[in-house]
Amino acid sequence: MSEQNPTALIADDEPLLRKALMRLLAQAWPELDVVAQARNGREAVELFEARQPDICFLDVQMPGLSGVEAARHIGRRAHLVFVTAFDQYAVQAFEHGALDYLVKPVEPARLADTVLRLRERLRTAQPAPGVEALIEQLAAHLRKGSVPNTLQWIRASVGQTVRMIAVDDIDFLRSDEKYTRIAWRDEGKPAEALIRTPLKELVTQLDTTQFAQVHRAVVVNLRAVGHVTRGENETAQIYLKARDDVLPVSRSYLHLFRQM
Repeated sequence: MSEQNPTALIADDEPLLRKALMRLLAQAWPELDVVAQARNGREAVELFEARQPDICFLDVQMPGLSGVEAARHIGRRAHLVFVTAFDQYAVQAFEHGALDYLVKPVEPARLADTVLRLRERLRTAQPAPGVEALIEQLAAHLRKGSVPNTLQWIRASVGQTVRMIAVDDIDFLRSDEKYTRIAWRDEGKPAEALIRTPLKELVTQLDTTQFAQVHRAVVVNLRAVGHVTRGENETAQIYLKARDDVLPVSRSYLHLFRQM
């Protein structure tokens, strides 16, 4: 562990949330030096090996290698704090263990408690007891579905705020150059936001019984579909129940609606 100022790594696939946690940490723990930021679990492991920080703040659900899988690589070599959007699951998975967690959006009071525990562990140079066994239990917890394998929330910047958008509220997702356009219902009213996560990454995390890719650039929530009309050249158009957008269905995806 560091003999000077303690060091930390933050891993989260959403840049705005990394910045928000850095800002909160700067207020709660000015001496802490954030020496690395990772966009996914694989990058977290690589940066950990390169920088050897004292503390790792790991988002539980990241594309590619998850935060839990990254933690298995890091083990007892750092103090681990998991960050999760799933409050009800976090309580089950962490509350009775020595591993700490933060729930998104991170609350300053909860972070202050975590900082106190981390300061004490650094002072006594004692890592969390039985950390490997706890990580394995958490990994099993995830595999059994206590935390859903499919995406439940999407974080998006709306103006100056970060919104947690329930996937069930999303009508469609559309690729927009390097971004993905999220169209959802905010208290019943149509709303939109752009996120940096590519559509091809989001598709693999969505519930395939609810969401269908209908075009190389469009994924639709089947529950939001009002009706589908056939077009020329084996194409179609989707009309939604609660908004005016008309979505294209390309020839290769038309079979999804032939029995509708």
